[in-house]
Amino acid sequence: MKPQTSILLFLFSCFSMAQIKGKVTDSNGNALPYASVTIEKTYIGTSTNENGEYELNIKKTGKYTLVFKILGYKTKTISQEINTFPVVINATLSDEQYSIDEVVVKSGENPANGIIRSAIANRKKNTEKTDKYEADFYSRGIFRVKDIPKKFMGIEVGDLDGNVDSTGAGIIYQSETVSKIKFEKPNNLKEEIIASKVAGDDNGFSFNTAIGTNYDLYQNTVDFNIPMISPIASNAFTYYKYKIEDSFTDSYNNYVYKIKVTPKRDKEPVFEGYIYIIDDTYAIYAADLDIKGYRAQQEFLESFKLVQNFNYNPDSKMWVKSLQSFDFKAGVFMMKFNGKFTHVFSNYNFVSNFEKKTFGSEVVTFAEKSNKKEDSYWLENRPVPLTEEETTNYVKKDSVYKVRNSQVYMDSVDAVSNKFKVSKLITGYSFQNSFKNKRFNYQGLFNLSSFNFNTVQGYHIGSGFSYSSYNEEKQKRTVINSDFQYGFSDKRIRPTASFYHKFNNTNDAYFRLLGGNKVNQFNSSEPISKIENSVSSLIFKNNFMKLYEKEFVEIGAGREVVNGLFLNANVAYENRKPLYNTTDFAINKTDDVYSSNNPLNPNSDVLPAFNEHHVTKFSLSSRIVFGQKYITRPDGKMNMNEGKYPTLGFTYTKAFLATAKAYEYDFLEARLNYNKTLDNKGDLELNLKGGLFFNADNISFVDYKHFNGNQTHVRIDGQYNSSFNILPYYSQSTNNQYFELHANYNDNGYFMNKIPLINKLGWNLVGGFHQLATPNNRPYQEITIGLDRIGFGKFKIFRVDYVRSFQGNNFGQGFMFGLRF
Repeated sequence: MKPQTSILLFLFSCFSMAQIKGKVTDSNGNALPYASVTIEKTYIGTSTNENGEYELNIKKTGKYTLVFKILGYKTKTISQEINTFPVVINATLSDEQYSIDEVVVKSGENPANGIIRSAIANRKKNTEKTDKYEADFYSRGIFRVKDIPKKFMGIEVGDLDGNVDSTGAGIIYQSETVSKIKFEKPNNLKEEIIASKVAGDDNGFSFNTAIGTNYDLYQNTVDFNIPMISPIASNAFTYYKYKIEDSFTDSYNNYVYKIKVTPKRDKEPVFEGYIYIIDDTYAIYAADLDIKGYRAQQEFLESFKLVQNFNYNPDSKMWVKSLQSFDFKAGVFMMKFNGKFTHVFSNYNFVSNFEKKTFGSEVVTFAEKSNKKEDSYWLENRPVPLTEEETTNYVKKDSVYKVRNSQVYMDSVDAVSNKFKVSKLITGYSFQNSFKNKRFNYQGLFNLSSFNFNTVQGYHIGSGFSYSSYNEEKQKRTVINSDFQYGFSDKRIRPTASFYHKFNNTNDAYFRLLGGNKVNQFNSSEPISKIENSVSSLIFKNNFMKLYEKEFVEIGAGREVVNGLFLNANVAYENRKPLYNTTDFAINKTDDVYSSNNPLNPNSDVLPAFNEHHVTKFSLSSRIVFGQKYITRPDGKMNMNEGKYPTLGFTYTKAFLATAKAYEYDFLEARLNYNKTLDNKGDLELNLKGGLFFNADNISFVDYKHFNGNQTHVRIDGQYNSSFNILPYYSQSTNNQYFELHANYNDNGYFMNKIPLINKLGWNLVGGFHQLATPNNRPYQEITIGLDRIGFGKFKIFRVDYVRSFQGNNFGQGFMFGLRF
């Protein structure tokens, strides 16, 4: 794009449509970004952008008094009679003249402590004044990158759809929304997005909403990945030290204290910076707080700044949040990221009560054609004017989007990538029609991701073909797969094929058909991964994975029936065959021998775990998410499970038309999952399961209920809340009734951060209790205690647990080593 075009567009955005506009600077002429600009005695306002420029969409003539405010400078009011539009009103703010002469020290107490203590005591009174309101909401976000490599770990990165230049720098996300919100504290929200704009996507809908923007310092904790302690929390003195740095009187003669907030311990989930408290009412005037990434247990996030400004109406005598912004900086592997999100609240209307059905499951909706607003709409309704960088980026991204989404461009790119070479018969080949969202893929003869080892197949490798198509307008997706697995030891090739079709993104209705011949673990949950089993077998000669062969045809369908209720139905015909070890190969040459492939008799391969047979199974499963909230987007429904209530699940399975009547049975299972954040004291996870078989005395061992054990002492799947730690894989399998419980606690640093020296490591204390009860065995229990987030620098990826097991008079113990991503 020509530089002249960018300049003209920028000038046009600055000098059209807005009725009152101007620039806010300091006494030296420097721009003051993100200053608050409001009309006196109202909640109508806006903010300056990064260049200090502002716009106010006022259409009625008359006398207006504008109030200009930013932390560190004297509030300024300018009154002017306006007869014609547009009008330019600039403001120059002088440095705040601070004074602490009026602060009285009582009984030797730090005066800041007394002010904070009063702010804590008045929290309820101050927050109740503004606990129910309607308002206009504007959100804008921008996300920049720097030093993005052309390749990362051997994978081509490219220019990220035209978002980065040759130096690896650029804006990869920019969007904004205008919406109407209704809010009731602490977290009831109803939002209608009137306008949505995403740079580089004509049909895109911004993810900027009012959800997650309620950073309420009047609450004890503020959620930033983990709960952060508010500077005026009820237990704030446990975490912070305070000091009055300055005080001043604002334009309404409110006396304001500027109080420095300092953490007592560096690694706690705490803020640092400044909070401004008003004398007498002890309400929040403003906040300028920093968060270190490691304090929020987000090591890749280097810093995070939260700024809030509150405006005062002398008639209603209420302070309300008018402007909120947060900047962040992050980095990993020499790559740098930074961004800023700005939220403007205006036109407040406070209500005594909302109608009963105001707040329901649907939290956010989009108005019709909200993403098709003309530039004139944005110029008139955007409360914070764009900077030149943002204006240029919109034009650039929209131009790139039109070019790169044209059929001519897509066909030309496909023509290059679709070129066939003989070498691709070995390495793999893809053919795509990007314009029609269709893709064909061949995995190649050496698909290393499928290369593994087990004692039944020996080394085995796979290949296959896939076809996918996607209808963006109707949100439909179709995927067809075929897969071939070959075992070098048993010299068998086993093919499978599948068809999957998703009908929409509203209720996620789907249909699938699959069949073929494959090797399965007896436990369909696959408690031991292929890579874990390969290493365990080849290095330690521990072949924990036990397998059988299944020839099958399966049909399944499912959907969300009503909000929060999901149903899935499945019918499958299976012919099962026992398998035997075919190799004793190992890299580590030892005298140890592999166990048999029979989980019921690991010492002998003479008898199989079951005889060959067939059976037909019907399963109906449901999942109920109580209190599920959701966003209704034009491109689909987005569910939000807040975890306020437990999630329930039920499964009924009927086995019939089997080789013999003995293989037929009925099975019922119920599940409950519940996650609870205990304020700043950590997270608790619960997982309960119970099941019951009917008429199942002589069913196949394949159909038993198997439990997720672990004998490798390594966990890379992160499934701590659905697995046991040192339970042998098939030692407790049952065809009767059972009850299973998993409870896990993570302190999120609550205890560890208070231990001198240890707190510098940033580790979390974790603990758990696991129990399993079946009729034919004594109850099995595990108690665990360990440390999480072990690592160095930004990579806190390791976990270690000590495990103690109990079953009758038998005791076991061991360590579990985990890897988290």
